[in-house]
Amino acid sequence: MFQSVKEINKKRAAVAAGLGLGVVGSANAALPAAATTAFTSLQTDGLALVDLAWTAAVPITIAFIILRMFKKAAASAT
Repeated sequence: MFQSVKEINKKRAAVAAGLGLGVVGSANAALPAAATTAFTSLQTDGLALVDLAWTAAVPITIAFIILRMFKKAAASAT
């Protein structure tokens, strides 16, 4: 369900390599400035969404861990 940081970094590296190969493959073609700007903003927005997801995922994970600990303590007290 949850991925380790190492797995996420591998996926990010694979995506970056794929994007890099795509850019190198089309380096001979002249892209309009608007397309280049659009791809750059898309990449920036995508990375911002990943950062937002991490800020939500960490507290939710901690909340589930605390809930599980509380359930175990409540079960052992009865």
